[in-house]
Amino acid sequence: MPPLSPAPRSLPDLSVEELATWMEVEGFKGAHAPRVLRNLLGVHERESRPGMLLPAELTERLQHEFPSAASLAMRQVSEDGTTKLLLRMQDGRTVESVLMPDYHAERAAGCISSQVGCAMGCDFCATTQTGFERNLTSGEIVEQFIQLRREARDAGRTLRTIVFMGMGEPMLNLKNVLAAVRRIADPKLGAFGWRQITISTVGIVPGIDELREANLGVHLALSLHAPDDATRADLLPMGKRFDVEDVLAAVDRYQASSGRITTIQYCLLEGVNDSLAQARDLSRLLEGRRMHVNLLRYNATGLSLRGRTYAPSSLEKTEAFLMELRAHGTVAHLRRARGPDIDAACGQLRKREAAHLKEHS
Repeated sequence: MPPLSPAPRSLPDLSVEELATWMEVEGFKGAHAPRVLRNLLGVHERESRPGMLLPAELTERLQHEFPSAASLAMRQVSEDGTTKLLLRMQDGRTVESVLMPDYHAERAAGCISSQVGCAMGCDFCATTQTGFERNLTSGEIVEQFIQLRREARDAGRTLRTIVFMGMGEPMLNLKNVLAAVRRIADPKLGAFGWRQITISTVGIVPGIDELREANLGVHLALSLHAPDDATRADLLPMGKRFDVEDVLAAVDRYQASSGRITTIQYCLLEGVNDSLAQARDLSRLLEGRRMHVNLLRYNATGLSLRGRTYAPSSLEKTEAFLMELRAHGTVAHLRRARGPDIDAACGQLRKREAAHLKEHS
């Protein structure tokens, strides 16, 4: 392995082996590498005991040689406690991460982005309106986790779960997503746990199969949003490439291999996918499958790419849709809307900042 000095990447980008190599080249003990990364990832250990502190010279060199993967550009806090972070990468690009308080006062959940922007073109999504710029590195993904874990602790909570449901399609940056997950979840590093992580997808079949082959035991979530191919392809262009049955077949393969119950994400849009007939179609589609439906309240994002204006289903129609699913034996839950007062829909805060910068340039 070639020397990494001077360090070309941020510290969260490095594996234990890469960091150990750099440390040895620079005259430090490579055995300290796991502890350095554990400290970075927010794992509290009894490092203050005599003989357990990292050498001061090493700490100084690390701070000097390895630039931070991201800095906080903006922070918004909702009345419901949801915190949205806009993080600026070293190249000036920005991504969003969200911390959501749990029903349990001591817990919180995090939402992490995998790409700068998104190329999926989902018509009701704010992220896709700014287009796709690039994949995030594994370090930039890990940096979001570090920031969210810190935010949770500052709020007196513990970050218990994270979902890759932020900006971007995780399956199109799966190499870096999996590298980040390994650092976050590994008991010897981030010690977060594999079962506490969910990776979402709009239905990229090869990516689902690749995730299955990685055999990490993380959870999978599928953004379905419609039970039929025509409606789904109209909302999600990727539906034209992978039809509903092919996507669910890939999910079946993942579930059989991992033993994890898949979550079906379904965002209810007024007059588009919220009829009782569509609820019955969804139940028929999932019959015999151990999958949970997570109904989402839509956060309006203005005019879509195709010139449409979507609205959230009324509370009455939302409740009726939920009851119809349950009446036909489908396990379904309604996820309460988070942070509508702080541009909580994915991509909204980034879009707002970009417009502000353009206006004042």
